[in-house]
Amino acid sequence: MNMISPVPDAETLCRQATAFLDTGRPGAARPLLAAARTLDDTIPTLVLAEVRLALLDGALIQAIEQLDRALITNPSHAGLRKCRADVRYGIGDWEGAARDAAEAVVAQPSDADAKARLGTALLELGYIKEAIACMQEALAAAPNLVGCREALARALEAAGDIEAADRVLTDGLARGPANVTLFNAAIMLNLRRRDFVQAVAQAEQAVLAGIADATTFALRGHASCSLGQHDQAVQAYQEALKLAPEDQHIRHLAAAHGMTSEGRRAPADYVRHAFDAYAGRFDAHLASLGYAIPSLIADVVARHPKIAGGNALGPVLDLGCGTGLVAMALGDLPLGPFTGIDLSPNMLAEAERKRLYATLREADIIEDLSTQSSQWPLIVAADVVCYFGDLKGLMHGISRCLAPEGWFVFSIETLLPDRDGVLPGNGDWALLRQGRYAHTHDYVYDCISEADLRIAQNDRCVIRREAGADVPGLLLTITPVAA
Repeated sequence: MNMISPVPDAETLCRQATAFLDTGRPGAARPLLAAARTLDDTIPTLVLAEVRLALLDGALIQAIEQLDRALITNPSHAGLRKCRADVRYGIGDWEGAARDAAEAVVAQPSDADAKARLGTALLELGYIKEAIACMQEALAAAPNLVGCREALARALEAAGDIEAADRVLTDGLARGPANVTLFNAAIMLNLRRRDFVQAVAQAEQAVLAGIADATTFALRGHASCSLGQHDQAVQAYQEALKLAPEDQHIRHLAAAHGMTSEGRRAPADYVRHAFDAYAGRFDAHLASLGYAIPSLIADVVARHPKIAGGNALGPVLDLGCGTGLVAMALGDLPLGPFTGIDLSPNMLAEAERKRLYATLREADIIEDLSTQSSQWPLIVAADVVCYFGDLKGLMHGISRCLAPEGWFVFSIETLLPDRDGVLPGNGDWALLRQGRYAHTHDYVYDCISEADLRIAQNDRCVIRREAGADVPGLLLTITPVAA
């Protein structure tokens, strides 16, 4: 007697495809999903699996469109809402992510995953108190939500409760099994607290547990460097590079410790890669950090004798112009035309959309300054010098291109000692864990003087907010010595 195998329904095919996706086999999932679509193209399980495939293919727009269509039919489906929240979060649409996560919570009030997503999105939007409450509720119901625990620690730190943030991470590590995400979050917390000894100890625990990744070793390298343990730092960065040889950020950190040919500045490829990926959400993210350097530069420039006297000033050279935030801040002053220089084509594209610049050039600012024939009455650089350790070349380039009575207005990040009063780095500047350099004030003053420049104005400022704390710096205005 012949046995006829039952034809699987669409839901069964989708579950099988999802299992393949869970085990990293998208090729096996595709034909199953194609077959499921011929049977029923409306079930949410199919949409969720197809969105996962679209994301693997890098097709973000396709993923969003699929979810949009599915939610028209199933507006209260918590799984679809959570999925679209994840996609929106990934592209920096935190308001959209929060709305979808909130709808998922409404649909399923007991869903800890949905509450965790809502809390994370609220954190990005700056609603710290609400984010903490939401994520605490999620963890109370599901203590092993690692991403939620890490985000809650960040939220508590932003609220100024460092001890509570530490407890959240410590509790997660104690629950086991050992999780590298939590270890890395704990190490980062201690780096921000400038407790480099504890950061090293936690990195070593992750290594002993056999779960350390490239980030763990990179953080271990930074902590060791901050303790003056150069050999240990080099060893840690070597391990990080073995695990992630193409990671531009890790290569940048390693370069600063003499392991590659660069090190006295951020490599051009690293800067270009980082800001190309960041361009679409750059303005919104800096606003969430309380970034005020462009407006502070505008306040300084407004005091320029020509501007104060009611006259125009220009042309203006904007070094590392990014998306054009400085030109926007200076827009109410009689300035221009503006020329912007940046390494990132995506950032330049964002600046082009603002229509504030007469000229935009994709170039390295040191190389550009060395080849220019123009002298500029005003040069500005907001949060750009932090990508250079050695400032001598930059200052000599400025000296070459600044008009006799010209102004160069720029910000620097102040190098602070650790808990024991020891300055990280070489005593003049140090590469911090974010890939930016901080400088001592004396070193900056010396570089200015050696380039035949002088300080006309010297203002202490807050560069930005980071993990709830002010990042101190200087806003300097320098002119040629003869001016």
